[in-house]
Amino acid sequence: MISSVKLTASSFTNRKLPLPKPQYFLQPTSQNFKQILINHSFSFQKPLYISSIENFSLLKKTEQRGTECKAYEADQSRPLEINIDFPDEQARLEAAQRLRIGIYFATWWALNVVFNIYNKKVLNAFPYPWLTSTLSLATGSLMMLISWATRIADAPKTDLEFWKTLFPVAVAHTIGHVAATVSMSKVAVSFTHIIKSGEPAFSVLVSRFLLGETFPVPVYLSLLPIIGGCALAAVTELNFNMIGLMGAMISNLAFAFRNIFSKKGMKGKSVSGMNYYACLSILSLLILTPFAIAVEGPKMWAAGWENAISQIGPHFIWWVAAQSIFYHLYNQVSYMSLDQISPLTFSIGNTMKRISVIVSSIIIFHTPIQPINALGAAIAILGTFLYSQAKL
Repeated sequence: MISSVKLTASSFTNRKLPLPKPQYFLQPTSQNFKQILINHSFSFQKPLYISSIENFSLLKKTEQRGTECKAYEADQSRPLEINIDFPDEQARLEAAQRLRIGIYFATWWALNVVFNIYNKKVLNAFPYPWLTSTLSLATGSLMMLISWATRIADAPKTDLEFWKTLFPVAVAHTIGHVAATVSMSKVAVSFTHIIKSGEPAFSVLVSRFLLGETFPVPVYLSLLPIIGGCALAAVTELNFNMIGLMGAMISNLAFAFRNIFSKKGMKGKSVSGMNYYACLSILSLLILTPFAIAVEGPKMWAAGWENAISQIGPHFIWWVAAQSIFYHLYNQVSYMSLDQISPLTFSIGNTMKRISVIVSSIIIFHTPIQPINALGAAIAILGTFLYSQAKL
């Protein structure tokens, strides 16, 4: 590609060309200039068009002879101006990506902390986890339906095959969501999240024994601190409750299946992370609602609601709305972040999220904790981090 051509007097020293008579010399055209280039053994693969010619004339011997030509290739619309600074551009892109990831993580963690705080407040005053879980899914579904109807967000293009593939994911998501809410209705938020930090162990065991997948030795070794730390935290928990423990473990198992179903069934799907979670919420709501009515029922909900309003006052309504809205938002941001970051980065961010929720809930709810209990939590979280590194 030629962006400029300069011919000076030295360009003509190899061959002696007869000078034309002055009276016959005309302003150079593209045709005779191409002939000059050919005579001087210039070669090019694409046609060369003249953009501008400067100082093309026959000069006296005392003056410097020179020709400046700007040219462009035939398939280009104008002369090419190349001014690319790749190192600086790459650095700017990397800095923007780091900033974007940081914003995603900060928003994800903040929304998750707020959700857990309000969720625990609601469950303390209104101990009906099945209805609480249903309201969370219903609020998120309503928010997304309004967004699609008002064109705030583009509605996903789905078909029957998409919903069939999504169904087992929604079943696992529903079970995991309800089980985690049941756990938090019985034990401290910190204890639930300490046990839920053992989710990688369930993922590896399910993948190994049910799907036949194998993992590197470091992955199996990283499960030891996860299991040991969770066990130590459980046996030293001051407010231990078996239903709370089992709820957290069932949630881990369900989410392990959810991740496996999602990974296997959604390959090649073009639905964004935000719309994927919206569809997941809608389908989970349809699955959960009849079971919530069967397990708890409107009569229990009405009595519990009156009791909560009488004890807390109108603020209780805000608590319910806040926990429902923030539940959807933090999950939506987490699924959106998967479009921008690698699974490893997401796993590390999820580990740090557990730490932020555990620490903030202990501070806000003044949860009593023993040093040995804190040690178990630290070991389990460390094991989760080692697991994410080992899977790299």
